[in-house]
Amino acid sequence: MAVKSPKHSTLGNGTIVTWLPYIAPALLFYVVFMAWPLLNSLWLSLYTGSAGSRRFSGLANFIKLVTVPQYAERYWGAFAHTFLFFFIHLAVQNGLGIIFATLLTSKNLQGREFYQTVIFIPVTLAVLVTGYLWKLLLNPVWSGPFLQKLHLDFLVRPWLGDRFTALMCVSLVSCWQWMGIPTMMFVAALRNISEDYFEAASIDGASPIQVFWHIKLPLIKSVLGMIAILTFVNNFNAFDVVFAMENANGAPNYTTDLIGTLFYRVGIAGQHPVGIPDPGMGAAIATITFVVLCLGVIPTLRATQGRD
Repeated sequence: MAVKSPKHSTLGNGTIVTWLPYIAPALLFYVVFMAWPLLNSLWLSLYTGSAGSRRFSGLANFIKLVTVPQYAERYWGAFAHTFLFFFIHLAVQNGLGIIFATLLTSKNLQGREFYQTVIFIPVTLAVLVTGYLWKLLLNPVWSGPFLQKLHLDFLVRPWLGDRFTALMCVSLVSCWQWMGIPTMMFVAALRNISEDYFEAASIDGASPIQVFWHIKLPLIKSVLGMIAILTFVNNFNAFDVVFAMENANGAPNYTTDLIGTLFYRVGIAGQHPVGIPDPGMGAAIATITFVVLCLGVIPTLRATQGRD
């Protein structure tokens, strides 16, 4: 006997009429503040000119961005700097985060709450304040006399004015400020592991390093993947730390220029020397960034968030 299809589409045990009112506010919020701006940006990337004289140009903005020297030099430079900025965070911020989390979840650690507070305090500070303070500390005119008294003359140098050290300094300051977030996420994940695993490892005579590599890391794979994704997305949208410590031009000589600062100059403030914003070119930068994020996020999600 044939089975009749229900009158309403279902999700789980309820009909659309049942569950749609509950998700409608969140769906409306998502469409208005996320989906629509994204689609509008994609549409804007296909046009050139200002609002009063905008005309359709197809893929011209994308072609100019990656081929015309005036734009390509700045774009590919910012693209490379952003990837380096991300890898420094992935290695330093997340690497130290999982080490600190392992120590904080150790049964023999004394003063656990104090260390957790010290690690998390920088997260509560405003980025502009943090950037300005570190800018002073890294300025040899301001910190030089103090370092010389401590016989640390090798540290007296213009760290933020040297094209070989500026991006590294900005990246490490950003790692220092935001390290508390992955650390606390790792702490929560490690505390969620059943003690049965550790008891079995102890019976087998496993060392702490073996426990870390063969028990802890595999069991928090999903958290590792999620933190890597958050780091990737946040770093490709970074702007404030560079603006606070250097400027919107990514000084010195664009060596700290990121995708975020390039987008700001081109699409909002206007690129030197013209100084006239180009919304279409800015939208093209944002669109390519969105594609790059998807290419990085989707495979990572599939690799780390699958069913065990």
